Amino acid sequence: MNRKLKNGVLAVLMGALLTSPVLAAEAKKAPGDALKKEISMHRAMAEAHSNAAACLESGKPLKQCEDQLQKDCKGLAIGKHCGMKHAH
Repeated sequence: MNRKLKNGVLAVLMGALLTSPVLAAEAKKAPGDALKKEISMHRAMAEAHSNAAACLESGKPLKQCEDQLQKDCKGLAIGKHCGMKHAH
């Protein structure tokens, strides 16, 4: 292998080794307040949908379960069926 190629490969490897800890540290940062709110909203929507599924499994009428879903999602999501777009 010629010297220029060896130096190029070495430079790429050194760059990868030096940036890996930086990228890993960046990925491990705690979420900010906005992201925490986003996470909380997704969890609340997931819980509302889970409750709607349990309602339907219990044999209650679809209308009753949808009405409860709408109440659970009031102010949280956009759309009649608790869409995944957040209310702002």
